[in-house]
Amino acid sequence: MKEMPSLTTKILIEIREEMKGVREEITCVRQEVHATRRELSERIDATNERLDLVARRQTESEVRLSTEIVALGGAVERLTQAYRADRALEGDVADLKQRVSKLERHQA
Repeated sequence: MKEMPSLTTKILIEIREEMKGVREEITCVRQEVHATRRELSERIDATNERLDLVARRQTESEVRLSTEIVALGGAVERLTQAYRADRALEGDVADLKQRVSKLERHQA
């Protein structure tokens, strides 16, 4: 005849079975953690690539803007010189107008 397992043996068997379940759950959680780490790593890598691209584009834009600002400064300087030259000629033009007026009065 077979002996009936004692209460302690039954409890130990139940604990062992529960431990198997806990181990399986731990294994599943570990797999999920690893998968999440891989996914996050891929996302971080993709984000870093996009940030690098944005940084390059920003630098290129800054260089273009700097170049255009320098060109604009040159254009403003040329306009200023032309304006000053025009202002300098105003006196000569006024003088010539007076001379022409005198000549016209003498001929009339």
